[in-house]
Amino acid sequence: MKLQKDIKYKFERTAKALTLKPSIGLDTGISTIRIKNGLACEITEGNWQLKTDMPSQVGGHGSAPSPGVLGRAALGSCLATGYMLWASKLDINIKSLEIKIEADYDDGALFATSKSLPGYSEVRYHVIIDSALSNSELEIFLDEADKHSPYLDVFSRAISCKRQVKLINNNYAS
Repeated sequence: MKLQKDIKYKFERTAKALTLKPSIGLDTGISTIRIKNGLACEITEGNWQLKTDMPSQVGGHGSAPSPGVLGRAALGSCLATGYMLWASKLDINIKSLEIKIEADYDDGALFATSKSLPGYSEVRYHVIIDSALSNSELEIFLDEADKHSPYLDVFSRAISCKRQVKLINNNYAS
């Protein structure tokens, strides 16, 4: 519970700062992704470095998780983090918390063998939580936390994506 009290203090301090000066909450996350070997990517953002690859059966080396794994992990870890933030803010003791993400897809869309859309057809998230809350209290708490989840929002609504292209070298021998 001491850790949750520390989280609550920092939550409230950050909320106060954002209330007093909303502009400090505005930023742009920038990740740089480079193909390194076949389908393997190196992802860098600030001091963080991640990798993805595709399974060998589709031309990758299986040397790292696929982008889909990282996408599902982003959603699940965002939900888990948000639940702990809000539980701490609301003085709800959480003994354990686990999120399971299930996402249905058709790889035929990626390989142009299906008329399905290339993204997920449905995403389900399961919350396994150990707390003294009643079922109705738990639903109210989760609903409140879900309203503030960045990645639940990203997964739940259409967002404008704009491509910009910079061609570096077009002088290839034919």
